[in-house]
Amino acid sequence: MCSLIMDNQIFILVGFNETTNYRVPLLLATLLYYCVILIINIALILLIVLDENLHEPMYILLSSFCINALYGSTGFYPKFFLDLLSSSHRISYEGCLLQAFIMYSFACSDLSILAVMAFDRYLAICRPLHYHSFMTKRRLSQLVCFSWLTPFCIFFMNILITSRLKLCDIKIQRVLCLNWLIIKLACPEADTFRKNISAYVTFIVYLSHWLFIVWTYMHLIKTCVRSREDRVKFMQTCVPHLISLMTFLFVLVFDPVYMIFGSTRLPQSLQNFITIEFLIIPPVMNPLIYGFKLTKIRNRILGLLFGCPCCLAHCTLISQR
Repeated sequence: MCSLIMDNQIFILVGFNETTNYRVPLLLATLLYYCVILIINIALILLIVLDENLHEPMYILLSSFCINALYGSTGFYPKFFLDLLSSSHRISYEGCLLQAFIMYSFACSDLSILAVMAFDRYLAICRPLHYHSFMTKRRLSQLVCFSWLTPFCIFFMNILITSRLKLCDIKIQRVLCLNWLIIKLACPEADTFRKNISAYVTFIVYLSHWLFIVWTYMHLIKTCVRSREDRVKFMQTCVPHLISLMTFLFVLVFDPVYMIFGSTRLPQSLQNFITIEFLIIPPVMNPLIYGFKLTKIRNRILGLLFGCPCCLAHCTLISQR
């Protein structure tokens, strides 16, 4: 079997075996959903880029959030469509490693961006006098680079180590490639020591992200209970962030928990859905939550959709405060 991997350099995505009977409806539904992801994320990015009143750290970070959603979705959905149209659900060895890298870097970039957003809200509410002096364009650029380069570097090393494992099978039990699914195919005698070390490093880095976010919210809540104005700021700008955090935690933790404690008797289609939740829920929910909750964006959208001068005027007044 190892020689088959090395000679043909392919993996077989077994997760598509149960999609034969409803391939066309699934293709149409996911194609429509992918179009929705593209439309709402691109629209929000363009709104932020073209409107100078939205050139603030919070909105720049939100646009980075949307760009990351496009990055992760495009790493999965086009290949998924091709597999639904094909009778052989294969992916090249290099393509599988690339998709695994995109999936992990997408998910962890989301967490890094959420950590930077939490820091931005902490400065804005808890240290308002120092906010503009600290959160300069240069500092903001550094934070955005951090939120992208950290997961890219970490998971490049993870995938590089995975690529050196000796594999004894070519059947991946899902509809996409993930790093842990490839590692499960490793031969019993394969040296996984370096992989375990990289997994521990990754865990420590992103555990520190979560601890930092918890620390910022402890200070945010402590500050906001003292002032009605700060409570209003918290409800307007931090609640969408908290919802995104809870959603991220749910969709990212649910699959590992299911993998450890779940039943293997569940239908393959349900197992697939659990695995790709992080590609279904956050890319649509996050821009919608921020679009409806953040006053400036909501008023701009209403003004553009309905030509409401009051909404535009109200947003302009807010931006001048």
